[in-house]
Amino acid sequence: MSKDMMDRLDPEIAGPLGEFMKIMGDGNLNLEDLPVMRVEGVKMMAALKAQLPAIEGVATEDRTVPGPEGAPEVNIRIYRKTDGPAKQPALLWIHGGGYMLGNIEQDDITAKNITLEGGCATVSVEYRLAPENHFPAALEDCYAVLKWMASHVDELGIDKSRIAIGGASAGGGLAAGLALLARDRAEVDVTFQFLIYPMIDDSNIAPASDTRPDTLMWTRESNLTGWRAYLGCEPGGKDISQYASAMRATDLSGLPPAYIAVGELDLFAEEDMTYARRLIESCVPTELHVYPGACHAFDGMAPEAYVSRQFTTDFQRAVKRALHP
Repeated sequence: MSKDMMDRLDPEIAGPLGEFMKIMGDGNLNLEDLPVMRVEGVKMMAALKAQLPAIEGVATEDRTVPGPEGAPEVNIRIYRKTDGPAKQPALLWIHGGGYMLGNIEQDDITAKNITLEGGCATVSVEYRLAPENHFPAALEDCYAVLKWMASHVDELGIDKSRIAIGGASAGGGLAAGLALLARDRAEVDVTFQFLIYPMIDDSNIAPASDTRPDTLMWTRESNLTGWRAYLGCEPGGKDISQYASAMRATDLSGLPPAYIAVGELDLFAEEDMTYARRLIESCVPTELHVYPGACHAFDGMAPEAYVSRQFTTDFQRAVKRALHP
């Protein structure tokens, strides 16, 4: 890690980042690490939740819904405000983890806060992980849940005209791919896409160098590992699907409005800013936030930092604006 990168890091993030890296390592991930990291991630989330007060006012329900044809059922968790109206807008939420890690429980706190502050029903999806399941398994799981939501609006008490999608990191990448897929299949109308530091460019695999310093939390080597696991082939080559890597899309017209947020020191900052610009050039209403001194996943690692609180406020307000026009 370059001294310049550390010097630019927000001081309120530096301490929690150091503690995180003691548990999860320096951010370089290889496939041999996955079993241990999956277990440690579950332990860390359980410990974090145990330290936080319970979030009141949200009812949750765990269910399984039909997966893609010939594939297993998909686990979901449904969140609703206990004092909300009978019919609410809805957000399909997709967790992150480099396409290789994570589960519903990982984003439980996030989903509850989105539900409360955004005034919406939230459906969190537990998609199949790589490398056990290559593209398009995870994306098709998300699409199956999206279709299920749209066909069960009365049962779920959601407004079919206000269904949004979103996710963070790899979840943001899946949300971007899902927006393209939903547009092209034309079976479900998606009203908005929330892309939180999304992983959307498989060609962003250049190794660290003096002119391209490595990044915090999610390194260039980890990015290469993640894309290899998800795609089942070398990233950056020919014939990579736009639904796997949204940056590959040549036509972004007709996509739902987008909200994109990323830290200045995130490996994904450049690709996310470029994607936002391309959406704007394609006449897709787009809001972009870049947070100074922030690395990947900074909001979850240092939630009390000023920049994290600003990020959370901006995001929650954006959800409310988009779903309650």
